[in-house]
Amino acid sequence: MLSTLLLQAAAPGAGGLFQYLPLVLMVVVMYFFLIRPQQRRATEAKKFRAALAKGANVVTIGGLHGKVVDLSDDTVTVEVDKGVRLRFDRSAIAREVASKTA
Repeated sequence: MLSTLLLQAAAPGAGGLFQYLPLVLMVVVMYFFLIRPQQRRATEAKKFRAALAKGANVVTIGGLHGKVVDLSDDTVTVEVDKGVRLRFDRSAIAREVASKTA
């Protein structure tokens, strides 16, 4: 495909490099509207998971609400009810929510 494009660019009177301008603009728009925001969200999620602390009320990716009672490098133990503790991978924690009592 690239060789075809180069051959068309070399043809006399074909419009030069300006004919590729829409393609270049599409790549730039895709980067700024699709790739860059996704990278930013991934970085923010990584920072959030690294900053988790005991006592935080969290929601898992599956929608389970609970309170963080123990942390290790890879896992988070969440208390979902009195005496019911579940251990999750840190990547399974989606977000922190405000306390019900607040």
